[in-house]
Amino acid sequence: MKIILFGGTTEGRVLTQRLSGLGHDVTVSVATPVGAEGLEGASVRVGRLEGPAMAELIRGHALCIDATHPYAQLVRENIRAACQKTGVPLRRVSRPKSEAAGCVEVETSREAADYLADTEGNILLTTGAKELSAFRALDSARLYARVLPTHESLAACEAIGLPHRNILALWGPFSRELNAALLGQYAIRWLVTKDGGSAGGFPEKIQAARQTGTKVLMIRRPADFGMAVEALLDELRKGVTP
Repeated sequence: MKIILFGGTTEGRVLTQRLSGLGHDVTVSVATPVGAEGLEGASVRVGRLEGPAMAELIRGHALCIDATHPYAQLVRENIRAACQKTGVPLRRVSRPKSEAAGCVEVETSREAADYLADTEGNILLTTGAKELSAFRALDSARLYARVLPTHESLAACEAIGLPHRNILALWGPFSRELNAALLGQYAIRWLVTKDGGSAGGFPEKIQAARQTGTKVLMIRRPADFGMAVEALLDELRKGVTP
């Protein structure tokens, strides 16, 4: 079967490997070169797509799989619209939500920044470089950002005036031990995160925060309805999809 898969996520990499192993012809579309890492040997298309360009890429495939990040709501909507336009069946693969007991929960990064304006102590931002601009109004000396080690991420940190000593350019996910070490090293009082699930290292963040007494501010996931990786693979084995 000819399949187009969106997402350089953990799920995307697993599905690419498993589907190729089952003999399917898989093309993977990722937004950035970072997303393409770990997909060596697969047919990969790198670049952000929307509208006609996305529909053109999807057209002619027997199935489209959306394995994008749980917080990539706009991308999910664009994929859904492109599939409706082209008549290509769509399956969404999603991660289970995590247990977030004890976290302060907000809807957006902007709300997180507003909340933190009335607090004291250092803040570790782990929500991704694209979200950093929401925290521009806060005292940059309080802010530490853990971002991917790319030029784009560093530029986003510099754009909000983040001191270079406060930039932690690392590739996750991270163990509980490393999370705890970073929280302790930089005297972090507030950890700002998204619920990236087990694949994104969310449980290890929470465990480290509890160990060090760090407060957690979590940005809630957008509504996301999908299926597990194994459920989709089971459908394909049984010939249920598309």
